Amino acid sequence: MVPKGRKEYSNIDKNVVEKNYRAKKILICGIGLDEYNKVSTCDTAKEIWEALQTAHEGITQVKQSKIDMLTTEYELFRMKDDESIQDMHTKFTSIINELHSLGDIIPRNKLVRKILSVLLGSWESKVNSITEAKDLQTLTMDELIGNLKT
Repeated sequence: MVPKGRKEYSNIDKNVVEKNYRAKKILICGIGLDEYNKVSTCDTAKEIWEALQTAHEGITQVKQSKIDMLTTEYELFRMKDDESIQDMHTKFTSIINELHSLGDIIPRNKLVRKILSVLLGSWESKVNSITEAKDLQTLTMDELIGNLKT
């Protein structure tokens, strides 16, 4: 295929080139220097998008492996003896956010129940009072953490 010279471009060709330029500009403006180095040789917005997608999500097999690893981490998650509620919540949220970004979304009520189940034995009375007083189907993570902090 022989590329056209600029003088041979039709209005449709010009429109395609303009849209590609705009898309490339948006993608490049939204990434950091490290990502830019990965995509600097890409000619089209589609190539940039695919390179970024592969870099961040990996191929399907790698993505599934990440999901499996994070799911295991989620299932084995426990609060440590010397850990504060805030530190435990931060670590838990990190796992959940990574799973969410890979397309594995855990329902809110399951997350709330998981937090209640991983607390140390010293939190048992607080867990019981929350379980009895609150509707765990509608309780948000922020409300739960707020209740635990008080």
